[in-house]
Amino acid sequence: MHFIKDVVIVILSIVVGICITYIGFVDWMLNIFESPYIASFAAGIFFTSLLTISPASVVLAELGTRAAPLEVAFFGALGAMIGDLLLFYFVRDSISADIARLLKNKMEHWHLDKLHSKYARWVLPGLGALVIASPLPDELGIMLMGAAKMKTRYLVPVSFIMNFIGVLLVIAIGKIAVGI
Repeated sequence: MHFIKDVVIVILSIVVGICITYIGFVDWMLNIFESPYIASFAAGIFFTSLLTISPASVVLAELGTRAAPLEVAFFGALGAMIGDLLLFYFVRDSISADIARLLKNKMEHWHLDKLHSKYARWVLPGLGALVIASPLPDELGIMLMGAAKMKTRYLVPVSFIMNFIGVLLVIAIGKIAVGI
């Protein structure tokens, strides 16, 4: 049942993203914020969630065609880093317990201490960083980093760098799509 709900959410998010291109939402944002960089920061905050990644990607891609792409990516990554920090604080404390409970129910013979081994402390954040850089929602990456009990001082630069790369990829795809 959750799968159907998630699919519907993703489809609605994509529909909203498509509608944004036709209703002049980016023009409206530029009028409100009076700067493509402030608009990039705002869109970046929404670049982290499953529900809002599609519309935010459309906004960032369009802003990247109207302003300097590196600057749009910089401010978008700052906003996404703030969004990631908010997600991190919400999931960090509860995620290890949730994962341990899930694994205990599904794989009782598996040793839960392996989740916190020295290898998992590097692999999980590495996978999380790749998810953050990808166009996938950051929740999964943040959950992996939370499961590894990653410290905030490491999350901040990793989140910024990976979101910067992700926003640049979105801008590049947007430029290719419109033939610029």
